[in-house]
Amino acid sequence: MVLRIETERLVLTPEEPADAGWFTELLNARGTGVFTRSDAVERIAAMTETIATSGIGVLAVRRRSDDAALGYCGLVVGRGSLGEPELAYELLPSARAHGYATEAARAVLAAAFATGRTRIWATVRSWNEPSFRVLAKLGFARDHTTVDDAGELVWLVHDG
Repeated sequence: MVLRIETERLVLTPEEPADAGWFTELLNARGTGVFTRSDAVERIAAMTETIATSGIGVLAVRRRSDDAALGYCGLVVGRGSLGEPELAYELLPSARAHGYATEAARAVLAAAFATGRTRIWATVRSWNEPSFRVLAKLGFARDHTTVDDAGELVWLVHDG
């Protein structure tokens, strides 16, 4: 997959250690624990290694007009596979509801399908209506649901 994607309003590039500040904020916005800058640096290093070894990963999403970090978007093995990866995206609370997730994910999907992939997955917790709206705009369809320790998980698929 390409490591620089540009859209009308966004630029997506690999995360760098300098992204640890906003990435720490994003991790803490989840409300699932307390994360430090060191935790963020470790996760960024792990993603850098993942991209180097698998050719896929998440990219930092920045607004083109002012280079402001908004979140991340990309492909991960996640609950899928290298051949049928999972679309992953997450934005800072201040960047939500502006169409950035849809714009970034649409560009990532185009890049993924350009590699010859024909199926991309997404998994979403059943309560996450904003993500369902994004995925619907992108052409994803519900496939099935599973249940794990965190509750119901909806699997959606896009057959390029």
